[in-house]
Amino acid sequence: MTIRREGPLLALLAFGNFIIGMGAFVVIGIVTPIAEGLGVSKASAGIVLTTYAIAYALLSPIGAAITGNIARRTVLVSALTLFLLGTIGSALSSSIAMLSASRIVVALGAAMFTPIAAGVAVAVTAPERRGKALATVFGGITLAQVVGVPAGAWMAYRFGWASTFWAVAGLAGLGVAILYFAIPRDVRFQAAGVREILPVMKDWRIMFAVTFTATLITAIYIVFTFFGPLIEASIGTNPEVRTGFLVLFGLGAVAGNYAGGFLTDRIGGKNTLIIICIAQAAIMPLFSIIPLAPLAFAVLVGGWSAFGWSFMAPQQSRLAAIAPQAISLVLALNAAMIYVGIALGSAAASFILDWKGLAALGVSGGLAVLLALAHLLASGRATTSHHART
Repeated sequence: MTIRREGPLLALLAFGNFIIGMGAFVVIGIVTPIAEGLGVSKASAGIVLTTYAIAYALLSPIGAAITGNIARRTVLVSALTLFLLGTIGSALSSSIAMLSASRIVVALGAAMFTPIAAGVAVAVTAPERRGKALATVFGGITLAQVVGVPAGAWMAYRFGWASTFWAVAGLAGLGVAILYFAIPRDVRFQAAGVREILPVMKDWRIMFAVTFTATLITAIYIVFTFFGPLIEASIGTNPEVRTGFLVLFGLGAVAGNYAGGFLTDRIGGKNTLIIICIAQAAIMPLFSIIPLAPLAFAVLVGGWSAFGWSFMAPQQSRLAAIAPQAISLVLALNAAMIYVGIALGSAAASFILDWKGLAALGVSGGLAVLLALAHLLASGRATTSHHART
């Protein structure tokens, strides 16, 4: 049965993103079982995370450009089918090379699906409801973070690491069937193909706005990369307590995502992002004064997570307004910038940890957020002056 009402359609796209998020996040909690099962070191097993991130960053804009003139239902179903096939390949992998190759296929499906889903959300909603719509669709990914890491780890340790991928594949198969029958064939969208990607990437104002995502994510990952050791330094090494704080982080992400959408519809994307940056600059240095009392640390983690994950809806809404002629491409570039930021932030965190120790991460992250705020304000002025002249 085809769904044409806005609310159910957005919920369906959110379900698709939930599946995508599960496929991305479950690996975080099963690196050790993968290493033991394939007979490799943890460092070697961790390469599957890096492979996914690099593939997503490179393939997201390419996928958007190649599929820019194809019906959205066809792209969404095809993307989730690729994701399904890649996940089955992961479950059947007998070597780290095979697993890494399968994760590239998974990343291609994810890199096509998530930006297109956001583009559909923009296309089917009025501008004054855009923030809520984007938050709803992206909410599937934040919910997957709450469920994916603990659920994936639980399954891997009880039934083997491959069982985690089989579970995700089952969800993906269900998603493919539902999307095929429920997504309308004639969903409106702004067509944009390979010829449009170069003009977009040559427009420094658009790219300056897009790369804000990488700057902010870099700052956040200076702390998040070693979030586990930060928990242990403040609370201790109890694995159940650590899992509890990871769940708390995920719940904060869910709440922050919807708060970001709410604020975007009321005060605009740029103003919402300014609030987020100021809040993060104030919160993140507090990680440099641990250990804290458990309740204080819980408040810190919840607040940091909520503000950290509230940026996606306002940033996507802002980009859609800046480049309405190439929404799919711009949102795909924005998705790629997330993984660029993860790579840069992780590298910076490792350097800071070796140089100054764990206590320096919070202050460093706070300073990096101030750079992100400066980036945001500068890109806002650039795009405003450009629109004033055109």
